Amino acid sequence: QVQFVESGGGLVQPGGSLRLSCAASGFTFRNYEMRWYRQAPGKERELVATIASDGGSTNYADSVKGRFTISRDNAKNTLYLQMNSLKPEDTALYYCIARFWMNYDYWGQGTQVTVSS
Repeated sequence: QVQFVESGGGLVQPGGSLRLSCAASGFTFRNYEMRWYRQAPGKERELVATIASDGGSTNYADSVKGRFTISRDNAKNTLYLQMNSLKPEDTALYYCIARFWMNYDYWGQGTQVTVSS
């Protein structure tokens, strides 16, 4: 019953912003590191950002550093990704997942982000 449901994607112009949300369920959310991944057509899935279980430590891919912010609300079992100054290169299907569950293939359907003029 582990589940990750991503939302908030859409079509935006270069330079625009989006806030993605991820509703997690089926496990004790507050105890796990969470991650955002993305996958563009023809590309491997790449790690975008990570956040520690308590939200105290975050890491970002160099390509998004300074533009994206990962956060979480453990009381709501929800993960967020604030994306600013979006570029066409950010176009991808975005996924959230707890690090622990990655090897069990508990991926959601993702939410599509398209950055285009």
